[in-house]
Amino acid sequence: MGCGTVSERLDELTSWDANWKGLRVVVAGLGLSGFSAADTLIELGALVTVVDGREDAVNVRRADTLKIVGAQQVLLGAEHVTGLPQVDGQQPELVIASPGWNPRHPVLAEAAEAGIPIWGDVELAWRVQTRAGRPAPKWLAVTGTNGKTTTVGMTESILLAAGKKAIAVGNVGTPILDSVRDPQGFEVLVVELSSFQLHFTHSISPLASVVLNLAEDHVDWHGSFEAYKADKAKIYARTQIAAIFNVEQEETITMVENAEVIEGCRAIGFTTNTPAVSMVGIVEGLLVDRAFIEERHSSAVELIALEQIGEIVPRHTAANAAAAAALARAYGVPAEAVARGLGGFDAGAHRIQAVARREDILWINDSKATNPHATDASLSAFTKVVWIAGGVSKGVDYHQLVAKHAARLRHVLLIGTDNDALRQALAKHAPAVPVEDITAAATAADGTLPAGPAVMTRAVRRAHTLATAGDTVLMAPAAASIDQFTSYAQRGNAFISAVSDLMEHDPLTTDPAAPDPADESGEGN
Repeated sequence: MGCGTVSERLDELTSWDANWKGLRVVVAGLGLSGFSAADTLIELGALVTVVDGREDAVNVRRADTLKIVGAQQVLLGAEHVTGLPQVDGQQPELVIASPGWNPRHPVLAEAAEAGIPIWGDVELAWRVQTRAGRPAPKWLAVTGTNGKTTTVGMTESILLAAGKKAIAVGNVGTPILDSVRDPQGFEVLVVELSSFQLHFTHSISPLASVVLNLAEDHVDWHGSFEAYKADKAKIYARTQIAAIFNVEQEETITMVENAEVIEGCRAIGFTTNTPAVSMVGIVEGLLVDRAFIEERHSSAVELIALEQIGEIVPRHTAANAAAAAALARAYGVPAEAVARGLGGFDAGAHRIQAVARREDILWINDSKATNPHATDASLSAFTKVVWIAGGVSKGVDYHQLVAKHAARLRHVLLIGTDNDALRQALAKHAPAVPVEDITAAATAADGTLPAGPAVMTRAVRRAHTLATAGDTVLMAPAAASIDQFTSYAQRGNAFISAVSDLMEHDPLTTDPAAPDPADESGEGN
């Protein structure tokens, strides 16, 4: 089959009922999304080969399942990811890349060199969601450096409060293909999209889309900050009703201005300040809408008081709520549903989570702050901080973060194995602040690294000796957790456990309350 014929066939694959039978596909990666993609394609009748460099127990179980349902082959182990495998003895016609697989990976690089199209599971989901007998769900798409999971959760909560059959999917943890294949179906999908996922999208057309914010992140994966921004901007392409941007961040405005949207799509701003026309924003502690009402040139409709969202609503949380409200309103949700949804939303653990207070010392778990932009938000909320930080930097720069918050720092305790950039920023912008490397101190003489939870316990105990009344012990790493933990959640739980052990003879406050945030505040989450 010639290349032109293959291209024409792929162009026609725009529904579940299209002719997928016999299509030769390589699925790169056997995580949740890779497994879901392979399972879907097998059900559609495609010939599927799956490849993954890890041969752990989880992947072996998934491989066994896929073989039972009809995979051509599942190749596990490092020796199988040095190049593009064949499918049924021939070159594949399509490659599905799992999120996180870098375009420079040998499997994907060889596919690109051969001119073989590469999709992500999100692109596949967009194409197969249309099927005979039921309408396709509408998509509300969310990306940004920080705040994605909170915003999609808020949006889902609003939609459910409005009586809509909605679900948060994508990078939030539920594979999007699982929702598309749900027997009952959904009216609307709130889709969290990482820059990795957006890189491999080509035709999605959301009802409404938003870039919450933008800061340097994942430079190691994308190759440059400009490439990272370009992938984030793809979310606006073909948006139908509302391209929603952050009024306080020029880059998102430029993205909307340059986007090729569907004719009639509106540019809608969100802000933590007083909104102008066609914006959602904050007025005297109230979240208000001046975008989705007929009288927007002369008035606004009240959505909810911030105090109803939570006892503490830092600026970044207010921004997330404004973005979520704009997405839901673009879908047509009434104002009262926004109030019910945001008022009943629980942000969950690991994001500026008050863990304990004793002797006027507040302990905060912000393990989800995996980059400087997110950590800026949490440092902004407190005035005197013993900071537990560090991990895998992902190639980002820390100078702006440390320079902005140097006056808040009383002491810095480093965890993790990739802290040179953070240490340099601290030396330059906060030279008077004591810095201790907890991981280095705990490393054995032969270079053996201690387990992550053990390092966290050491950090918590050292913080306990340093903190005084009025301080906040803030675990906001500004880095990824993969060097010593399986996830940011495990890192956060290790902090919570260590604090609990420390205070086992003095029970934790059952309802810890953080102090009022400082005037300055960051944009991330």
